[in-house]
Amino acid sequence: MSNVHHPRNAYGADGTYVDVHNAETLAHGVYTAPREQGTPRAPRIPDSPRIPGVPGAREDTYRPAYESTVPAVPAMSAVSPQSPGPVLPRPADGAPYAGGAGGAGGAGTGRAARRRRTRDAERADSPMRRLLPLLPLVPQALVVAFLAGGTTAFVAEDKAIELTVDGEPRTLHTFADDVGELLAEEGVRVGAHDMVAPSPGTALDSGDEIAVRHGRPVRLTLDGRRHQVWTTAHTVEEALGQLGVRAEGAHLSVSRSRRIGREGLALDVRTERAVTVMADGRARTVRTNAATVGEAVEEAGITLRGQDTTSVPPGSFPRDGQTITVLRITGAREVREETIPFPVRRTEDPALFRGTEVVERAGRPGLLRVTYALRTVNGVRQRPRRVRSEIVREPRAQVVKVGTKPRPASVRGADHLDWQALAACESGGRADAVDPSGTYGGLYQFDAHTWHSLGGTGRPQDASAAEQTFRAKKLYIRRGTAPWPHCGTRLEN
Repeated sequence: MSNVHHPRNAYGADGTYVDVHNAETLAHGVYTAPREQGTPRAPRIPDSPRIPGVPGAREDTYRPAYESTVPAVPAMSAVSPQSPGPVLPRPADGAPYAGGAGGAGGAGTGRAARRRRTRDAERADSPMRRLLPLLPLVPQALVVAFLAGGTTAFVAEDKAIELTVDGEPRTLHTFADDVGELLAEEGVRVGAHDMVAPSPGTALDSGDEIAVRHGRPVRLTLDGRRHQVWTTAHTVEEALGQLGVRAEGAHLSVSRSRRIGREGLALDVRTERAVTVMADGRARTVRTNAATVGEAVEEAGITLRGQDTTSVPPGSFPRDGQTITVLRITGAREVREETIPFPVRRTEDPALFRGTEVVERAGRPGLLRVTYALRTVNGVRQRPRRVRSEIVREPRAQVVKVGTKPRPASVRGADHLDWQALAACESGGRADAVDPSGTYGGLYQFDAHTWHSLGGTGRPQDASAAEQTFRAKKLYIRRGTAPWPHCGTRLEN
């Protein structure tokens, strides 16, 4: 409500004194309740000084409600007949209205600022402005009614709001229509991760409470897995509740009471997990918030010695319900010597008949020394693992001469004989034939010694039919039909 003081007394248009609380009506029909019988009359307020030269006019002692001082008894303004009339002062931009609730009448932003500018423009052309030149002729009670109505409308748009930002409350007065406009006026920026209650589009009423909680980034490492999350919590413990993290028995990298600033923080949480450790034929289940498998094994009361290890890497993160097997390892090293095969290098020799090979230099194998790691895991011997090798002696290549000279197809003194009949009698005409004892082979059943003495290489049954016939002719020139005592007669048929 406006703090304009209603006068108890006034002067009429003719300058006569009127007790307005005793009068039933004043000029222009303004009604005032009559004074009850038996109520003592209020003392008469001294008249304001008269203005010389203006009949019935007195000096103006009235001040508007929004000025810093309010007179105890306002009086009518007096104007000379030549004056255009007094102009009521208005507050400067940003100055508080005395009649407003909480003094929140400064220039704002958004729609509230536009409404105030529109209201100021309307006031400049309001009936009150047009009525001011006639104030000497209007009863003072009517002026008071006009002022009281304007101030009441002004105060009706002012709202008392409690705004809490990140737990810091403050009470303010505003002309904003909704929550979003109020936050804009107060310079409170709201992002995608912030919380506003009620929502920014909610209309405002006096006495409303608004809460704003800004989001804070948290780099959360939960049981070895990294997450980037946002929270409006102010402390670590409150954030754990918001994020649904089970904190009983958990290990935290910072204190639960640590406050989370707008810049956020990094938080490492290791919850309590059940892990089973198998070692030495026994199973042990422990509840732990260890950071590594090795730490969980130690908490189970198991010691790793020497080459002992676990079925999963000791530095890995232990998962809830995981079974870890301890591997008892014993090991040794063994050195072995192995031969290196020698290579064979062949060279062509035109002095030797085709199909003839002669070893010019015999090869020699090399020697290799190899070190193996022998392991026994939980009593079971593992496959040896080669860990190192060194050459003790290099192998020496074998050099072989290979004949390229064309072999003669005939032997003088033996070409006219029936070699086909002899072959049919000895081997049935098969060049790869071998007798049951394995001693003789080929078309003409050579033994190995005879075959090599005739210049043959390898086994006779592996040579071509033409080469076998050539060697047989050479044998005939040397010994006649004696090598074939049963079938030799076939040669001369």
